[in-house]
Amino acid sequence: MLRHSTKTHRSPNDAGFCEQQEREGATWAVEANNLIKDFGETRAVDGVSLAVPTGTIYGLLGPNGAGKTTTLRMMLGIIDPSAGEVRLLGHSRPIEAARLVGYLPEERGLYPAMQSREAVAFMGALRGLPIAEGRRRADELLERHGLGEWGRKPIRTLSKGMAQTVQLLGTLVHHPRLIVLDEPFSGLDAINQGKLEELIRREADGGATIIFSTHVIAHAERLCERIAIIAGGKVAFEGEVDEARAQLRPIVRLQTRAEEGEWRKAIPSNARREGRAWVFELPESGPEPLLKALIDGGAGIETLAIERPGLHDAFVAIAGHAAAAEMDKSA
Repeated sequence: MLRHSTKTHRSPNDAGFCEQQEREGATWAVEANNLIKDFGETRAVDGVSLAVPTGTIYGLLGPNGAGKTTTLRMMLGIIDPSAGEVRLLGHSRPIEAARLVGYLPEERGLYPAMQSREAVAFMGALRGLPIAEGRRRADELLERHGLGEWGRKPIRTLSKGMAQTVQLLGTLVHHPRLIVLDEPFSGLDAINQGKLEELIRREADGGATIIFSTHVIAHAERLCERIAIIAGGKVAFEGEVDEARAQLRPIVRLQTRAEEGEWRKAIPSNARREGRAWVFELPESGPEPLLKALIDGGAGIETLAIERPGLHDAFVAIAGHAAAAEMDKSA
C-alpha cells in the first residue's frame, strides 16, 4: 500500500522554488524544466523536470527505452529539446559548459589502434586540456587504476572491462565539475562494477557532481543521494532515496510458537504466510502496541524483525510492476 511522504517535494518549475532555494543557499548543477522530445510522431520524453544539487550523486532509474538517454543528451545540449528549458552549471545554453563536463555515453567507442594513454589524453584535449598535460595525467590515472603497464599498448589488446576503464578515465582526465555516465555498469563483471562504484564515490568526495543512468536498482541504492524514476518518458518520482523508500511502510516478519490465541487479533487480515512466518506491513500505530498485543496474547515470539523496504520495492510501488519487470529483465 502506498504511503505519501510527509516531506514536501518541490520541482524546479514550482512557484517560488528558486526563491526558496536561494534563501537556503542551495545551488544546482543541472535544472531541467518540462523537457519534451519528439522524434517524428513518437514522444520519447514527456515533460521531465528535475534538479540536481551540486556535489551529489544523482541517479536516473528506469527500464531501457524509458527516456533516460534522451533526457541526458538534452541536459548536456547534445540534442535540442522540442520544448522546455535546461540550465547546466549555471548556463542557459548547455554547450557553453561543455569543458566543465565529463560525459561517458552509452555507446562505447575508442580507436582500436590508439594507445591507451593517447586515448585518455585525446579525450581530454576535446575538452580543452593541453595534450602534454593530458598525457601526464593519463599516465597517473592509468597507474592508479592498475593499467600502468597498458598505457602504451593499443586499445585492441585490452579486455572489454579494461577498455571501458580507459574510456572512463578519458571522461575524468580534465577534472570536470559535472560527470555524466550513461549506463556505466553495462557490460562490466562484478569486480569491475565494484571498482567503478569506488571511483564514483571518490570523484564525489573530491567535489564533483555525478549523474548516472541505470536500469540496475542496486547501484543507485548503494550510491545515490537523490534519484529520478523515469517510466514512459515521464518522471514518476524525484527526490531523496529515503523518500522513495518512505512510499512504503516497513515490513514485519513474525514467527511465533503458538498457532492460535488472542494475539492473532494483532495480525492484519491481509498478512501472508512465508513458511512459519507471518509477513505484513507495520501498523500505523507502530511497533510498541503490536509487541504488547503479541506478548499479552500469548504468541510466544520466536523472531520479530522489522524490515525497511528496499529501493526495488519502492520502484515497483511508484513505477508499477510492468516497468520493474522490464528493469529486472534488462539487468
